[in-house]
Amino acid sequence: MFPESLIELTALICETADRELPSRFGCHSGSRKADGSLVTEADIVVQAALFDALKQRWPDTDVLGEEMDESAQQRAMHHSDTGLWVLDPLDGTTNFSNGVPYYAVSAALLRNGVIEQGVVYDPNRKECFAAARKQGAWLNGERLQHGCSAPPLAQGVALIDLKRLPKDLACRLASNPPYKSQRSFGAVALDWAWLAAGRFQVYLHGRQKLWDYAAGCLILEEAGGCAVTLEGKPVFAPTLQPRSAAAALDPAAFQQWIDWLGITRG
Repeated sequence: MFPESLIELTALICETADRELPSRFGCHSGSRKADGSLVTEADIVVQAALFDALKQRWPDTDVLGEEMDESAQQRAMHHSDTGLWVLDPLDGTTNFSNGVPYYAVSAALLRNGVIEQGVVYDPNRKECFAAARKQGAWLNGERLQHGCSAPPLAQGVALIDLKRLPKDLACRLASNPPYKSQRSFGAVALDWAWLAAGRFQVYLHGRQKLWDYAAGCLILEEAGGCAVTLEGKPVFAPTLQPRSAAAALDPAAFQQWIDWLGITRG
């Protein structure tokens, strides 16, 4: 059964995204942040709307958003023991601004160093992925469950972000890939959610921020999937430092994948 604790959160995320994003889709206007990433009016408007809505509904829970300045993000992290919403108001901004319909809004609840809830909403497909720790993961209220065995790695589809990988690993994948086919879509939170739904078999990313992966990695975990960093550590850590991720929904496929990558779980 879909947890009552997620009903209000998913409604809030979906309503905000459906109200604010469609009219701004494909708009190229924006600016560049210090790290070179794009920020648009949509990022700012959705973040402000979600801040207001979350604080109104849960006034004792702080909020951290991607578009906050770093000092404000650091201050927010100090309140994670009492509860912290971690937001990516527009995951896949470059796609969104160029009219590519692969983007999402994500939110995760962090408390005492643990992700308790996560939501990733795709307004284009009206797909809302959600999870609650130790209760399961859902797509539009239907439980996501790992069922069918994945194909062998050599026959699988991989979602790989080559840009942020160590150069030697990126070259190895480009010259001698262990999988049949490869994709890269450009929206990290939605990548995690699609992996949890079984839409590809293995995943690899070299550098993603807390708001990119917090909701998605919980959704994958609750769907039965596995993930580690390139160093063999758990992907989630209550930090603003970027994390790498190697993941799969099927445990056997995951083991084949990390064996090929040379990752030893710590």
